[in-house]
Amino acid sequence: MAAKKAAATPEKDAPRVRVSDARPGLDPISAPDRYEASREELTEFYRQMLTIRRFEEKAGQMYGMGLIGGFCHLYIGQEAVVVGLQAAAKEQDSVITGYRDHGHMLACGIPPKVVMAELTGRAAGISKGKGGSMHMFSVEHGFYGGHGIVAAQVPLGTGLGFAHKYKEDNGVCVTFFGDGAANQGQVYESFNMAELWKLPVLYVIENNQYAMGTSVNRASAENELFRRGESFRIEGMQVNGMDVLDVRGAGDAAFEWVRSGKGPLLIEMMTYRYRGHSMSDPAKYRSRDEVTDVRTKRDPIEAAKQLLLEMGENEDGLKEIEKGIRAEINEAADFAEQTPEPELKELYTDVLVGTYGS
Repeated sequence: MAAKKAAATPEKDAPRVRVSDARPGLDPISAPDRYEASREELTEFYRQMLTIRRFEEKAGQMYGMGLIGGFCHLYIGQEAVVVGLQAAAKEQDSVITGYRDHGHMLACGIPPKVVMAELTGRAAGISKGKGGSMHMFSVEHGFYGGHGIVAAQVPLGTGLGFAHKYKEDNGVCVTFFGDGAANQGQVYESFNMAELWKLPVLYVIENNQYAMGTSVNRASAENELFRRGESFRIEGMQVNGMDVLDVRGAGDAAFEWVRSGKGPLLIEMMTYRYRGHSMSDPAKYRSRDEVTDVRTKRDPIEAAKQLLLEMGENEDGLKEIEKGIRAEINEAADFAEQTPEPELKELYTDVLVGTYGS
């Protein structure tokens, strides 16, 4: 019996960026430089990542208390991916993702209290309490939803890319999906259409190493997922998703590529989730030592903190940031617990019924 492959966790000495060459001789994308952030910029990245981390920790606590129902998938460990990419995006761009969506909403500028209220099913939630953890949505913020069906957001994101091209608004749709979703057939139908029509779509695979409980190396014949677009002549890039400056540098290059009319681009962000797939997952398929090793050596928030200290920031300043974030998240949790649930008549609001035939 063949031995099982081990999980490919992000290593300290792994290449910062790798690129494929899906179109030999046709202007392949170059490996981008790491972004050189000012202290003010890095402080903002740190603040956003820490906000997501503390929000998700609080959401986990509230789920355990029975205040959040249904499924709940936490983004802890992956914060650098969405923060770095959103920092490179423009106002006209759109975002769509799967069910691990709280961090994406916060990075899109949606206030924590209305996201938390949505988690608790309250009328003040961003989707009036009807979306819950997996199906939040805000057109106002350019966020076109978390989606509970694995990979369902990929063809929808491709359609958003078509809309950007049709409207000629110079927008790009950032379509996030996971390593597990990368094996779904609708992903490749979307790739084919996007490249054929040169749609402005940035496909982002958040490779957190495990699709539910299965290592990507056990489930994928080609586990270098940034190469998955090659047969459609889509360029790919593999990026260290545990470093917000690597992500931001890749984001700048990626948005420039897609916005210039060259068609879609695929980025594989090598990241890691610290918690289970969802709150009901004990994550027994990996060792505690594996998780501890990544948290100790590769944590994106701690890395940003250390760099800030090297740039002259002091511990007291960072503690004040932490204190302010904790207060904001506690306030959001109190709001989400105390604000009213939707009225019963809301059950019928925004429900569309279609009729077919005559």
